[in-house]
Amino acid sequence: MSSEAKGGRSAQLKHTGLRPGWTTGACATAATTAAYTALLTGEFPDPVTITLPKGQTPSFALAAEELTGASAMAGIVKDAGDDPDVTHGALVRVTVRQLPAGAGVVFRAGPGVGTVTRPGLPLPVGEPAVNPVPRQMMRDHVARVARRYGGTGDVELTVSVDHGEEIARSTWNPRLGILGGLSILGTTGIVVPYSCSAWIDSIRRGVDVARAAGRTHVAGCTGSTSEKTVVAEYGLPEDALLDMGDFAGAVLKYVRRHPVGRLTICGGFAKLSKLAAGHLDLHSARSQVDKGFLAGLARRGGADDALAAEVADANTGLAALQLCGAAGVPLGDLVATTARDEALAVLRGAPVAVDVICIDRAGTIVGRSTVA
Repeated sequence: MSSEAKGGRSAQLKHTGLRPGWTTGACATAATTAAYTALLTGEFPDPVTITLPKGQTPSFALAAEELTGASAMAGIVKDAGDDPDVTHGALVRVTVRQLPAGAGVVFRAGPGVGTVTRPGLPLPVGEPAVNPVPRQMMRDHVARVARRYGGTGDVELTVSVDHGEEIARSTWNPRLGILGGLSILGTTGIVVPYSCSAWIDSIRRGVDVARAAGRTHVAGCTGSTSEKTVVAEYGLPEDALLDMGDFAGAVLKYVRRHPVGRLTICGGFAKLSKLAAGHLDLHSARSQVDKGFLAGLARRGGADDALAAEVADANTGLAALQLCGAAGVPLGDLVATTARDEALAVLRGAPVAVDVICIDRAGTIVGRSTVA
């Protein structure tokens, strides 16, 4: 197959013709690397190069730097590429301060970075809203700098975003109980540009390529973590992977007209709960997790009135899932099965078997349907 005909996530990204950008997590990692290097050597690397989870090595120019005897600060301006991201152009700063040996890496929320105040998020209450993958990226780069320049790696990282509290009002953070500013996000370090028409066209091309290659099993994935899950589960080749993103309806409607033998849909539990509730566009601006709907599913799974009320009042879909898990109610499987049935309804009898896999943020399977 020629390089132009190849399918999969990378081909879809290329086909959109849009310029990717960098996540706040990547920017914070670059700022951390530059600041810690300066703290140990007296000089800021500019540009500073980091390694992303998939091996890319982008370089970032410094927009701010400050070195004192006890700490160093570096700032990176976030470039979201062609994505209409509210944080595009924001200045992400990290101040690094040495800690006593054995303290490890400690995260602090500076101005413009939120603090978690409600359960149900991937961080404990009271923690700075620096998500798990960016934390690991920052820890890894602290360790690399320490090895190179003879540091201990025991540091305090205070992450801040200029005007972050104001920007956060345009996000879901206040509703989720993340107060005081933005979250530092990202699982790959790369912002995938968002264009409805380009992305839907790339999905269609992905289906066409898979069919031309004789694939009888394809997977619609909401992101890179779900893609890894279906590859681990089924060993699917790259050209059988459709980067569905939020466009579940686009996948289902095109596969209805251009059938494949089997379609697996894999994504985060909360996102696929929207599909289960009948939404075909899973973007947060156009559909939300309906906790009342989840409470109804929980009742079907054996939840009593008290548990159903807790689910309906949960802060997030993850919190609802955790409540049901503790009570032995298989909410993940119920969401997956209901989402599968919604997908079958959209397919309108097309000769396509469907199964659905729900995962958490770490990629652990938390619910799945049978194939129907």
